[in-house]
Amino acid sequence: MLPHPTHKFALLLRREYWEHKGGFLRAPLVAGGISLLLTAMAGITAEVLGRRATPGTVQVNGAHVQINGLDLNQLTSKMSADDLRQLGGAVDVSLLLSSAWPFIALAFVVFFYCLGSLYDERRDRSVLFWKSLPVSDSATVWSKVASATVVAPLIATAVALVTMFGFLVIASGLVAMHGGSPMQLLWGPGHPLTIIGHLVAAVPVYALWSLPTVGWLLLCSAWARSKPFLWALMIPAFAGIFVSWFDLMKVFDLQAGWFWENIVARMLLGTVPGSWIPVAQHTSGSMQGPEAISQAMNLQSMYSVLQTPQLWIGVVAGVLMILVAIRLRRWRDEG
Repeated sequence: MLPHPTHKFALLLRREYWEHKGGFLRAPLVAGGISLLLTAMAGITAEVLGRRATPGTVQVNGAHVQINGLDLNQLTSKMSADDLRQLGGAVDVSLLLSSAWPFIALAFVVFFYCLGSLYDERRDRSVLFWKSLPVSDSATVWSKVASATVVAPLIATAVALVTMFGFLVIASGLVAMHGGSPMQLLWGPGHPLTIIGHLVAAVPVYALWSLPTVGWLLLCSAWARSKPFLWALMIPAFAGIFVSWFDLMKVFDLQAGWFWENIVARMLLGTVPGSWIPVAQHTSGSMQGPEAISQAMNLQSMYSVLQTPQLWIGVVAGVLMILVAIRLRRWRDEG
């Protein structure tokens, strides 16, 4: 009995994961670990310097600030409801920033994974082995697309959540050392569960928004005989320079910046998480204060991108480039 096509696709996804486990899993783990290590080192350094300081006050911008003997419990008792709301916004921003490191690693991992996925198998001739198996070129290439747009982001999101809670644990320890209540100052005002939901909900948006970049990189990976990185970078960059030099966008009553933003950037920077934020419709007109980042990451803002033509035109372009990459893989022969 022949295996079901979905079973074959699952095996292809598993193959991609095990062949690129270092990028998909270890890179976000290392990035998250470095983030937590730096946070812990910063906290320890602040504690050491604070204990060495002479108790008293120092003058900062005309105000007297106590630098030792900080009692957070006393500070909490004097905070109003508005103060707690602003504190919650600051905590949410800190949580998002602490979880950003695995996503930074994700941007580089997905970029270079797509760029080398089809080129490397031609270079080491392993493509001949994979073509001897009863697996179509379409299934193989689409498994790479799914790995780049779904599997890798989900793994990075899971690592980011672990990193975020690690940051909360370290911050809770520092707060407790100064007589404060972590529940009142961190866990209560902050919204870690809401942030978790937002990060998970961002994966489908990331998958769609990154398709033009994924398609372009796979196309270069399948087409280039050597140095696919240079081809993938130079063609959009030189196209942007050419358009800017001769003011070609004026024919369409547009500025050259439109070409760089909607063509060049979409071809090269779509794997950066959150790169869709500039085209999202934000719930607040002005993005200021500690709540700015959390406002940009809420569900209404994120999913408003699904209503923009930039997203769907990019999806169509990405799918077309992926189809060309499939055809090139099917017929390309390095001799």
